[in-house]
Amino acid sequence: MKRIRARRAKPGLAWASVWLALDAQQVIALRLAKLARGGPAAHREATKMVAEKVKAAADSQRVLLTAAVTGKSGDGPKRVINLLQRRVSANKRRLSKRS
Repeated sequence: MKRIRARRAKPGLAWASVWLALDAQQVIALRLAKLARGGPAAHREATKMVAEKVKAAADSQRVLLTAAVTGKSGDGPKRVINLLQRRVSANKRRLSKRS
């Protein structure tokens, strides 16, 4: 009987996911602090957050569809994580600045 081997995710993808999750948690904490302060800045941040999430979902779908159509569907998850990591890192830098 032929042994079936399970496909394993590349370690790079796993670690990229871990770093994305850690950075996302920091962004969530920074955003919650900003929202808790209230005022016009909190309203702007909430509006920006919703718009960013809609754009991230659409861009993630575009990246996955492009990968699938070009025959590189295996690269899709890593490309999405890279896309999201760039955006999360930018948000972390922006929200960490003193205003």
